[in-house]
Amino acid sequence: MKFEIEARKRTLQGSGASRRLRRENRVPAIVYGGTAGPQMIDIDHNEILLNLRKEGFRSSVLTLKLDGQRQQALLRDAQVHPWKPLVLHCDFLRVDATHAIHQRIPLHFLNGEIAPGVKLEGGAVAAALNDIEVSCLPQHLPAFIEVDLKELALGDMIHVSELVFPDKVTPVVSGDDQVVVSIIAPKVVEEEEVEGEEVEGAEAAATDEKDEKDD
Repeated sequence: MKFEIEARKRTLQGSGASRRLRRENRVPAIVYGGTAGPQMIDIDHNEILLNLRKEGFRSSVLTLKLDGQRQQALLRDAQVHPWKPLVLHCDFLRVDATHAIHQRIPLHFLNGEIAPGVKLEGGAVAAALNDIEVSCLPQHLPAFIEVDLKELALGDMIHVSELVFPDKVTPVVSGDDQVVVSIIAPKVVEEEEVEGEEVEGAEAAATDEKDEKDD
């Protein structure tokens, strides 16, 4: 999916100027990186809020349309109000088609419901990672990485080294080969609690029956 954001330059800065922009339904932002200097901009609030709700937006190279010119950029940060649907500020990083970028990409877990460890053994899917950092040229950046769980039995796991990446895309890793997802057994504590409740229920029923006989 391709994303385009209409932006306009801004010269005023500070909390007062930012508040005025927000009253106009605009979001203060900045674009930086590359050979050009940082540029303060503002963007339409509803447009950016709608795009932030789309999974691919945060991991896609998007087009910033500024004064009739187009710039390729990545969303680096979006400050959002803690509980209101309100975007407060955005940071964009310019990208160059000839230079590799690092970006976090969401993971899509497939076939978890038919994995033997889930369907036949009653286990549950436990994701240790929801996204992963990759390195590639901007034009090769994928929207997501698929993780197929259909062969996993109870106790099985998938590591970063076992993921399948598109051509010319490599994971950015450090340290040990990290676990991405595993199939775990149901919690024994929960089973014991259920059994305890059944015993208590049976004891209560027996007590009630005895009381009725005594009456």
